[in-house]
Amino acid sequence: MHATQLTHPRLHVLYRLNGGTRVRERTLPLAGYRNSRPVNIGNAAADQLQLDTYGELMQTAWLFARAGNRLDRDIAHRFSRIADFVCSNWRRADSGIWEVRSGPAQFAQSKMLCAVALDRALQLAQERILPGKNATRWQTESKAIRDYVDAHCWSAGKQSYTRSADSDELDASLLLGVLHRYSEPGDERMRTTVEAIARELADGPLVRRYTSGDGISGTEGAFVACSFWLAEALARTGKTDEAATLLEQLLPLANDVGLYSEEIDPETGQFLGNMPQGLSHLALINAASAIAEARK
Repeated sequence: MHATQLTHPRLHVLYRLNGGTRVRERTLPLAGYRNSRPVNIGNAAADQLQLDTYGELMQTAWLFARAGNRLDRDIAHRFSRIADFVCSNWRRADSGIWEVRSGPAQFAQSKMLCAVALDRALQLAQERILPGKNATRWQTESKAIRDYVDAHCWSAGKQSYTRSADSDELDASLLLGVLHRYSEPGDERMRTTVEAIARELADGPLVRRYTSGDGISGTEGAFVACSFWLAEALARTGKTDEAATLLEQLLPLANDVGLYSEEIDPETGQFLGNMPQGLSHLALINAASAIAEARK
């Protein structure tokens, strides 16, 4: 919240150490690790709109408050204004969690996390942690998001939510709908979405983010965090044994000191991308915790 003071209620993708948001991207004339061009300085994604970040932040505030911590008055008012911002902007196309370079789209996961943001704001307002003068609007827009997702981001043929509106493509980020409780536990559509992702995006125990274009040339490996997200989603949709089996298959893929990279080549087991990758390890911990919770 301190980092966003200059841009509030807009959340930027990243901030410089001085609080600025200008991060010009430049390509260097280097081959890169194993010819993994381009080698860049900076990040053009800094100028993107990524609507899912609002759900992530509001979920964090909700978890923080639920653990018995207090939000001071100024921060609470700022969270209320963030909820208002979501109400006004959720219909916009964005670049999504994966920071695609192929242009903004109506990504389903972004819509789901906008609904999560409004749901958590409502819960915090009901507990008198946030000012709730606009709570009726938050509730109305949350329902509108769900109506949109069900009408435009559902494939009857695949029995799955889709990567974006009016498409048939899948995306592993949809698993976050389960992890962040976009819908009630046991929701049939979320359950079959998990099954479809396991069926179409898994390569052995590893899971790819998506299979369609993203505006970046070349190919990539399986995304390690998505693989652990699938294990957690299986546990949270009643398939605890399958979740445990998947986790047991993923654990030996770490290196000799137990660390994971960002991606793994499913065919060779070679580590790709950032190393070590914090998100991979966080997803592992959450998956293990969900399995333990489900077994209780």
